[in-house]
Amino acid sequence: MRGWLRMAAKLGVALGAAVLLLPLVYGVLASFRAEAELFARPGALPSRIVLEHYRALFVERGFLRPIVNSIVVSLGTTLLALLFGAPCAYAIARLRFRGKRVLLSSILVISMFPQIAIVSPLYLMLRALGLINTYPGLVLPYLTFAMPLSVWLLVGHFSALRRWLEEAALIDGASRWRALCSVVLPVAFPGIATAAILTFIYAYNEFLFALSFSLGPELQTAPVAIALMRGRYQVPWGQVMAAAMVATLPVALLVLGFQRRIVKSFAAGGGR
Repeated sequence: MRGWLRMAAKLGVALGAAVLLLPLVYGVLASFRAEAELFARPGALPSRIVLEHYRALFVERGFLRPIVNSIVVSLGTTLLALLFGAPCAYAIARLRFRGKRVLLSSILVISMFPQIAIVSPLYLMLRALGLINTYPGLVLPYLTFAMPLSVWLLVGHFSALRRWLEEAALIDGASRWRALCSVVLPVAFPGIATAAILTFIYAYNEFLFALSFSLGPELQTAPVAIALMRGRYQVPWGQVMAAAMVATLPVALLVLGFQRRIVKSFAAGGGR
């Protein structure tokens, strides 16, 4: 009976992976397919490898600039969200005060708030500060949702850490801040890395704020640049597929690069 259950579980995992990977595989194949074959033979392999979509993407459209913009804005958002979110999450997890549950609930509600509702107020504020069409003008709006996300994730991770680690540091004469920086943060690296990856992915994929607060192609992010590839009379689907594959590459490399470090950090933490 257990053997059948294991086989069924493996089959379910294989089917789930196939469903998730099928759009990605189709996108890769379509990006190397001639434009005339995209809809004529959608399920077949390309008759010949075509690099025209990638050439037009980088030579004619300058798609490297939106990729760089997305990475810069996402890194800035992630660094600021962790820089301010980690101490905030640690204080919520360790200190006892009235309204703690209300504060956590408010953070969760803010993260679920519809972005379109605050686009107009944010635009007026950023225009008054002269930050429209600038990197800070994108990072600061991103923080309105990235900060609650990072705080919510880190509160749960800090709460799961054993208190005796920092208590030992406090007994040895370390301040609360020193205990946080020297003891808690190294041990909490897996949770911090997870929060960083999720925050980066959120900022990298964000569309509405990037579309609203950037005025020209010089500051467009990758999602906005892909959405605006639509022509007046047709959509260059081959270039759209190629752009989607190129835009996915930094996030895929980030997740694969951090995966080993997170696993090692979990193993090291478990051995303590």
